[in-house]
Amino acid sequence: MCKNIKKIQIIKNLSPNSLSLLERRLRGEALKKMNEKPKFEDSLKSIETENFFDRTFYRQIGYRIALLLKNTGITPNQITIVSIFVGVFAGILFYPENLLLNLFGILLLIFANILDCVDGQLARLTGIKSQVGRILDGLAGDLWFVAIYIAIAMRLEHYISPAWAWTLVSLAGASNLVQANITDYYKTLHLYFISLKKGAEFDTVERVKVKYAQMPRGINKVLSWLYIYYTILQSKITPQLQKMLSRLIEKYGEDFPEDVRLRLREKNLKIIPIINRTTFNGRSIVLFLSLIISSFWSPALIIYLLYEIIFLNFCLILAKIIHENMCKKFTV
Repeated sequence: MCKNIKKIQIIKNLSPNSLSLLERRLRGEALKKMNEKPKFEDSLKSIETENFFDRTFYRQIGYRIALLLKNTGITPNQITIVSIFVGVFAGILFYPENLLLNLFGILLLIFANILDCVDGQLARLTGIKSQVGRILDGLAGDLWFVAIYIAIAMRLEHYISPAWAWTLVSLAGASNLVQANITDYYKTLHLYFISLKKGAEFDTVERVKVKYAQMPRGINKVLSWLYIYYTILQSKITPQLQKMLSRLIEKYGEDFPEDVRLRLREKNLKIIPIINRTTFNGRSIVLFLSLIISSFWSPALIIYLLYEIIFLNFCLILAKIIHENMCKKFTV
């Protein structure tokens, strides 16, 4: 209190010229801060949840593109929509049994994923965020893989029975949807454990329903209706997590003490390397290799489908078992 009084007295004793100089200096510092280049880390949700390829390749390129677009008026949602068209077109190019077209499709899918990074990084650098943007972002990857799986099924029809081709593709597609859903949930949960601000996108079914009820009719409401079922699946698959969250909120409210957050993050980090295998990077490498091999041995795409159905589902189930046990044993 005494220090503040002394500061006020000093300012009062300053001459008009001194005040003018002080104002200019403060304004200069404020402008300098505004014009400072945002750091790479500022464009990420959290370095703790990023995998190696994202940190060293996709996010690095996405960060530089986001910086270029930061003051152009281009919105994250516009980038997401472009990424949908690029990714779907890439999937279509996986149908022809032509190595050059397939390689071009691979490059386009990599570019689509870079754009998928750009939209989120641009949103964090500009502060332009919305629930619809989050839903669109999740939908983008799903639409890419719908096109990819249809192309694979149509291609495999030439070598195995159509019934088997579409059965394998349907199982792989359903696996992909569930894996992407739960992986996204666990990663957003980790952000929620870091801080309320970082975890602002972590939603419960009840919150999503409230937001949906308040929305006017239109495409945004339709997307939010789909998002309700997205969050219902997340809560149904993680019953012990829901119980742990209820215990935490009952005792502390939404803002948990820092020591509790640190314990939760430490526990949650154990499954991050496992669920990273079910992300785009974990599946795309095998997809790309299968496509290249298929130019010499056409049924090679079955390898990718089995990898999706067997190995990636095993990773998801393992992560769920570890996480649910952690939640059950966690002492509040």
